[in-house]
Amino acid sequence: MINWFKYRFIYFGLSLTLLLIGGYSLLTNGLRLGLDFTGGSLLELKVNAPLSELQPAIEAETDVASLQVSSDNSFILRSAGLDSAKNISLQEKLNQEFGGVEEIRFATIGPILGKELIRKTLVGLGLAVLFILVYLAYRFQDKTFGICAVLAMLHDSLIILGTFSILGVYLQVEIDALFVTAVLTILSFSVHDTIVLYDRIRENRRLHSQEKFVELANRSISETMTRSINNSLTIIFMLLSLFVLGGVTTRWFVLALLIGTISGTYSSPFTAVPLLVLFKRKG
Repeated sequence: MINWFKYRFIYFGLSLTLLLIGGYSLLTNGLRLGLDFTGGSLLELKVNAPLSELQPAIEAETDVASLQVSSDNSFILRSAGLDSAKNISLQEKLNQEFGGVEEIRFATIGPILGKELIRKTLVGLGLAVLFILVYLAYRFQDKTFGICAVLAMLHDSLIILGTFSILGVYLQVEIDALFVTAVLTILSFSVHDTIVLYDRIRENRRLHSQEKFVELANRSISETMTRSINNSLTIIFMLLSLFVLGGVTTRWFVLALLIGTISGTYSSPFTAVPLLVLFKRKG
């Protein structure tokens, strides 16, 4: 049987390195908030012109937060100052210059809605943490299980947030409502993986009551490792396909899910369980 706990300093060292890098970026640069949080407008147009020619023409008419290619001859414009009147004026100008302009979608989000989304996101995360703590403490009759699961969940959250903070600096990636959805989805995945391991520890505790807790933990990790990797690989391959073949509008949402899936698969056996063993030793 592999002594997984013996390598805990490697796991903790890797996690600490990633968390410090991401944490430094979060503290110094923060996150690039998208229009869902700051308010503004999103306009998707189909124009028979290259981005290099289109961008100067748009910048002459309105402020440009970002301008991305979504598909062949389709572009997504995000702007804080684009209202309905300016949208009509912009399309008339582009139609005169390039011809054949077609509006695919236009949406405006007020700053009040953006602030409300931030508030609801924070409340949702707080309630999720509270419910997980209570549920795991009740299910395993030990609050230590809940604390370690939440720490692993926070580990995964910070990995995603730190990564997107860095992407915001170098690739101007913004976070939006889809990003919040991805983070909440990954938190549930992380906790689910951890609960599977905890259940196996509880079962082995009943079957091998003579073993020390660290031995039960090592046994449980070994017994669930193959299943966990296989399950995660099916998700990872699907997400990789979506990232490569999907459109630009969902690319960063898929990347957040991909990073979170990898981090969640890692954190359950290599963060949650080693922390649980350490807590049990001190207890």
